Order: sequence, then C-alpha cells, then structure tokens
Amino acid sequence: MLQKVYVQNHRKKYLLLCFSLLTTLLCAYFFSTLGLHDAGLFQTLYAIINWFNGTLDTSGNAAVNKIILYLRLPRILLALLAGVGLAAAGAVMQSVTRNYLVSPFTLGISSAAAFGASICIVFASGAFFTSDIGIICFLASCSCGLVVYGISRHIGVKATTLVLVGIALNYFFSALTATIEFFAKEHKLEAVVQWTFGSFNRATWESVLITGGITLVCFAGLMLYCLQLDAMSSCDDETVKSLGIDPERLRTSIGLIAVLLTSAIISFTGIIGFVGLIAPHMARFIIGSSHRFYLPCAAILGALLLLASDTVGRLILYPVNIPVGIIISFLGVPLFIHLILSKAPKAG
Repeated sequence: MLQKVYVQNHRKKYLLLCFSLLTTLLCAYFFSTLGLHDAGLFQTLYAIINWFNGTLDTSGNAAVNKIILYLRLPRILLALLAGVGLAAAGAVMQSVTRNYLVSPFTLGISSAAAFGASICIVFASGAFFTSDIGIICFLASCSCGLVVYGISRHIGVKATTLVLVGIALNYFFSALTATIEFFAKEHKLEAVVQWTFGSFNRATWESVLITGGITLVCFAGLMLYCLQLDAMSSCDDETVKSLGIDPERLRTSIGLIAVLLTSAIISFTGIIGFVGLIAPHMARFIIGSSHRFYLPCAAILGALLLLASDTVGRLILYPVNIPVGIIISFLGVPLFIHLILSKAPKAG
C-alpha cells in the first residue's frame, strides 16, 4: 500500500515537471512573435526553416524573420538559460547552508561582477565592447567566490562561515564600485548603472551558446549530488558525517559549481538577483524538498519567471525596454507573498 502511494506521488511530480516544462516552452514560442506586425503563429518556425535552407534573405517576410532569429530568439533563450542557472544555483546554496535567505549573490558574486564592469566601463580608453566587460565580470566574480572559499577553508567551510565571509566581501566590492562611480564621468556612470540593472538587450547567439554550455554542464553536475543534498538540507553536519558524507567538501564542490554557473550568466546579463531567491522557495512550496524533483522544478520556474518578466519589460512601455532586474521584483514579490499566505495554517 505504501509503495503504491509512493509510486503515485512520484508519478504526479513527474507529470507536474513535464507540464511546467511544456508550458515554459510554449510561452517561449509565443513570446518570440508577440508584438511583431505581420507575424503569424508559425512565423518562428518558418524563420528557422528558411535559415536552415539558406533562403532567409529571399523569403517573403525576410525582415520579420531576421528580427526573430537575430533579436528575439537569442534574447528568449538567454532568459531561459539565466533563469535555469540562477534558480538552480540559489536552490543548492540554500540547501548546503540550510538558510532560505541565501542566494548565489550572498557570496558577493554580484558586487564583484559590478566592480569588474565599472572598471571596464570607466577606465576603458575609447570604445569598449560587451565581450570585454563580460570577461572582466566573469573573472572578478569567480575570483570573489574563490576568495570566499579560500578564507573559509582556514576555519572550516561551515554554513555560517560562508554567509558571513560572503556578506563581508559583498560590502567590500560594493564600496569599491561606489568609489569608482563617485569619480566617474556622467556618461560612464550611466553605463555602469544600466549594466547593474540586469538586462537581455545584449543577447547574441554567441552568449547563448557559451551560457548554454556552461549551464547544462553545471546543472547536470548538480543533479549528481541530489541524494547528498537531501541529507545536507535536512540534517546537521554531525549527522551528515555519520552517513559517510563530508559536509565541508560537499559545500566546497557545490559552491564552486554555483559560483561558476552564476558568474557565467551575469557576465552576459548583468545583475538579476531576485530569481535565485524566489524560485527555490516557490519550487519547495509546489513540489517538496526532494532534490530529484526540487532542482528541476526550481530551474523551470526560474526560466518561466525571467521569460515572463523580460516580455513584460519589453512590451509594457514599448518602445522603452524596462530592465528585467526591475520587473522580476515587481512580478515575483506578490506571487511569493501569495504562496506564503496560501501555505500558512488557517486559524480556527
């Protein structure tokens, strides 16, 4: 009887994941032509077929096809990948620290990336390129993560140690960035601020391929730790050790994967912080805390949240693009509060 209930429960969770994934993909396809004049339901499919056939420039609706292929699809795919990566990184960081207020940016990664971007923008001579900013941001954020774990190694890689060292470095890099902004010229200060908002305006197929490769490899690596993460999230370190798991080594491995994943994403998108905090909570409310289902659910929800937020920001004040980092907070906070209220025990 218990085995039957267990199988039915798992079957429902698999169906829920499949339904969520299908919904996200259908939304992505629909949003690829939303707001485009003379674009039919199958325009995206036609554009992809024309591209494969080499008839993109000679097709009847070449201008719309180019907009879909070179502007819309890279932006949508980068939004999906960013949502998957940031949500998964936030989920595992909350598990290894047993702290639901932790996100990937708690380690100071976002502040370090902003510092790298401000250096590249303010001190670059002449024109600067997005790829240069991305490289500097990636190196700065990865270096910050390594410093956090390097310091923590001296006193033990414990949850409180990681959080405290990360918060300290967060304030440190924020101070460095503020110092650079204080002395920056007005037009360069504006560019720094625009970068920190977080946006998919700079999406290209190159950024999609790089981010996609790193995200898929890192996510697959995190899924290999599901059983160990179940133990880490529900037991203290002594109990985890009795199960044959080294908690400090696991925190280091998971943390470095999360740092690499987050750094690769924000180097192309800028700082999009809220999704790494809210998506894991939503997944935990919806599907439970078993990482076998929890991680994929958080990733799908993160992708859907960023996709919807970017679409709203792109269309609500068209032709002005509101950065996705702003929209995600406006959309996510009410939804998150609704979930909390719906799960709260009712009086009486």
